[in-house]
Amino acid sequence: MPHNLPPAAPAPAPALLTAPPPPAVLSAFWFGTAFHWLVLLLIAMPAGVVQFMGEGAKGTWLGVLTAVGALVALVLPPIVGAQSDRSGQRLPYLRRGLAVNLLGLGVMGGAVAGLSGAGGFAVFVLGFLLVQFGNNYATAPYSALIPQLVPPEQRGHYSGVMATLQAVGQLLAAAATFAVAALHLPPAANYLLIAAVLTVPALITLRGVAGADQAGQAAAGAAQARALSLRELFAYQPFFWVFWTRVLFALGQYSVQPFLNYYNRDVLRQANPDQSTSVMLAAIIIASIFSALLGGRLSDRLGRKPVIYLAGGLMALAAVLLILNGSYTLALGIAALFGLGFGAFTSVDWALGSDAMPSKSSFARDMGIWHVAFVAPQFVSLPMGTLLDTLNRGGGTGGYTAVFGLAAVFFVAGLLLVRRVPERVHPHTA
Repeated sequence: MPHNLPPAAPAPAPALLTAPPPPAVLSAFWFGTAFHWLVLLLIAMPAGVVQFMGEGAKGTWLGVLTAVGALVALVLPPIVGAQSDRSGQRLPYLRRGLAVNLLGLGVMGGAVAGLSGAGGFAVFVLGFLLVQFGNNYATAPYSALIPQLVPPEQRGHYSGVMATLQAVGQLLAAAATFAVAALHLPPAANYLLIAAVLTVPALITLRGVAGADQAGQAAAGAAQARALSLRELFAYQPFFWVFWTRVLFALGQYSVQPFLNYYNRDVLRQANPDQSTSVMLAAIIIASIFSALLGGRLSDRLGRKPVIYLAGGLMALAAVLLILNGSYTLALGIAALFGLGFGAFTSVDWALGSDAMPSKSSFARDMGIWHVAFVAPQFVSLPMGTLLDTLNRGGGTGGYTAVFGLAAVFFVAGLLLVRRVPERVHPHTA
């Protein structure tokens, strides 16, 4: 049973920079990463799966790819995070991971352009694995920078800025993919866009937080000696409940997100599902921008949980309304409703997770494990994709009713569980 105090003595706090870097600088890489994953998972990958595997098995194969990518994201962040804690370095991991990420995008783009010959789908999958490896290698240590550099009383604001930048990155992604489709550019153009928009913000962050490695190295030896074991980490009550709350919200998200493109095609009967999905995503993102920054600031004043209650309720309601809806115009309004909830949730998500870290000696490893709560639920896309294909056989749309209904159940379960999360828990300082 989890408990309130960590069972092992945590390390003394590592030296911080004189002041944390501006929130937009610290979170710039998340802007590029948000653009990256939206275009890749919601536009480029679904189109690539149809190109290589055809219409009849698109849901199953998209689920397989998502699950395989999630396996990399499940295993790698805690391992790389632990290495980062021992060395006291964050930024070299970001640089190396970015390079591998870009290589993977080039391989995927070459496959859809026909440069790989008969083995196109195998090369496409290889490129996706490189993307997953590189991105997770970079983001695991990078995730430690908010709890390492930002005081607890400012984390809601920083988390809100991060969520806002992610939303703006996603909005730019939706606009860019709409333009690619409207201009009838080749599919490989999406991969070039992703690479460009990922690289520039990464350089801004690398330059803006250059002192983070100097601060972290001062406590690297102590971090190696005092890191909690995994059993002790999950025995710590705040971390335990935050972890499983995030799992449930992520299960809801990944029961809907990968299949929006197909929902536009099969349920809403859109002639150009790529463009229609881009507009729907824009509605989600614009609404989330309005709620993200406000939610983070409110959480610093009122607490994290009231914002989460509102956010989860809106997302559950939107999932149910998608089941009942058959109009594209109404779907845009439902998408905006979901966006209001999603923006508020993401604005508080990182602050809540940072508050629940048990020890300043192992921020990168523990944030990597916490990140597992977000990526492990991507495995749900495999059974959900199979369920979708099975119930939609014969031209029906019952698969969407089942999948989106389960998403609403996950969101409601997350709301019930978040009540167990203690408020205002900050890492111990010995």
